[in-house]
Amino acid sequence: MNVDVQYATIEHIKYAQEICDLIESAAKARGTGIAKREPDYIRKKIESGQAVIASYAGELAGFCYIETWQDKQYVANSGLVVSEKFRNIGLAKTIKKKILELSREKFPGTKLFGITTSLAVLKINYELGYRPVTFSELTTDDAFWNGCKSCPNHDILERNNRANCLCTGMLFDEKSQVKEPEKQKGSIAKRFQRLTNFKNKRKLNKK
Repeated sequence: MNVDVQYATIEHIKYAQEICDLIESAAKARGTGIAKREPDYIRKKIESGQAVIASYAGELAGFCYIETWQDKQYVANSGLVVSEKFRNIGLAKTIKKKILELSREKFPGTKLFGITTSLAVLKINYELGYRPVTFSELTTDDAFWNGCKSCPNHDILERNNRANCLCTGMLFDEKSQVKEPEKQKGSIAKRFQRLTNFKNKRKLNKK
């Protein structure tokens, strides 16, 4: 299946509502994560050249967009979603690589970060050069954290004064990228195991 992954352009604005529905349904299925985005918000991201879209024969397959915080000092790749029909073919990682490429091109020198509850996304991020960090290393912009209000776990974040929640914070570290393909399998497996242990330890500390 040859899915087309590209920088979103104005011709993709027609997918805005469908993208929002996909983000919302994916969040509900997980029971965690940001549950809602408005079509106008997605349209603006597409119009400003801050999104990546995947499609197959005119059908929406996946999407991700860029957000900036603290006068563009921090950049997050948000709303990563893949339609159920197109899962388990490595599409999420392809989209993530493309949006990371776009982020570094448009906002060089900024801190690239993200928060997620998805182990699949954690693994992808780790393979691309992200490392787990405490929330204190992420943006302090209220606008970013207010975006978590639609998450069903927002009360946990508030109770902990934004110090932690069920999400894991990750920060891009270019030095952590694995550049030699022949070394990837072993090193990535070991690094992801350390990441999983880190996440499990955080959960135990909250109990």
